[in-house]
Amino acid sequence: MVDIHGQGFTVTPALSEYVRRRLGFVLTRRNERIQRVTVRVGDENGPRGGIDKYCRIRVHLVAAPVAIVKEVGGNLYAAIDRAADRVGQAVRKHLDRTLPLRDAKRHGARPARNHYRSRHPAGDHGDLA
Repeated sequence: MVDIHGQGFTVTPALSEYVRRRLGFVLTRRNERIQRVTVRVGDENGPRGGIDKYCRIRVHLVAAPVAIVKEVGGNLYAAIDRAADRVGQAVRKHLDRTLPLRDAKRHGARPARNHYRSRHPAGDHGDLA
């Protein structure tokens, strides 16, 4: 389900496990709506250094738009953390927009109350005459 690629370096088993664990925290509850997750981590500047470590996460969803997030920073693990948190929020937002309305009979939805009538007895409108 999670496909991890390193750009310019080999992804170690420890890094791979870290990415899978972080994504597990934010995506587990929506697992049935996720088709595929692609993660790319890398170093944009290579040996020159600088704030250039990045993590790009794409989550392909069932019947919803693809959630894409990219974070850049000086520390790869911090970029992974921020990207995972943001992609979790994006997935929740995409899925909340595409979920069907609840079935009133199955979920016990009640009609809205008329607050005006509940506060004022019928026929007594006080100063509104």
